[in-house]
Amino acid sequence: MTDVVEIPIQAAAADLVPGYAHPGDAGADLRSTETVELAPGERALVGTGIAIALPEGYAAFVVPRSGLAAKHGITVVNAPGTVDAGYRGEIKVTLLNTDRERSFRVEPGDRIAQVIVMPVSRAEFVPVAELPESARGTGGFGSTGVSD
Repeated sequence: MTDVVEIPIQAAAADLVPGYAHPGDAGADLRSTETVELAPGERALVGTGIAIALPEGYAAFVVPRSGLAAKHGITVVNAPGTVDAGYRGEIKVTLLNTDRERSFRVEPGDRIAQVIVMPVSRAEFVPVAELPESARGTGGFGSTGVSD
C-alpha cells in the first residue's frame, strides 16, 4: 500500500479534478479546458483549469500520456514540467505535435497529460576541490554506445 497525500485543489469544474485510470497508476490524468488545433510541429500552452497546494517537501511533475505520444505524436515539451510546492497558479501544459503530416485537435475535457506527485529532497550543494571517483567517471551522452 502506498501513502496517500491529500492535495488541496481548486478546479474550474468537478470533471477537471485529476483522476487515476487504474489502481496503482503513478500518474493522474490532466484534462484540457480549451480547444486547440496543433498543426504538425506546432506547440501550444493548454490550460487544465486546476490549481493545487502541494505540501512542503513535495513536487508535482507533468508528463506526457503514452497513448497520445504513440498514436498521435503528442508530447509535453518540457517533460517533466515541475510544479513546485509554493506555486498556486493554474497548471498549464505545453503540448507539441511531433507528427510531420497530421494536425491534432484538443477539445475541452480531453486528457492531455498526467501529473505525478512525489516527495522531493532538498540538496545542500557543498563546493569541493575534487569529486570522488566513480565507475562512469566523466562519460556523458552516448558514452555506453548502442549495443553491447
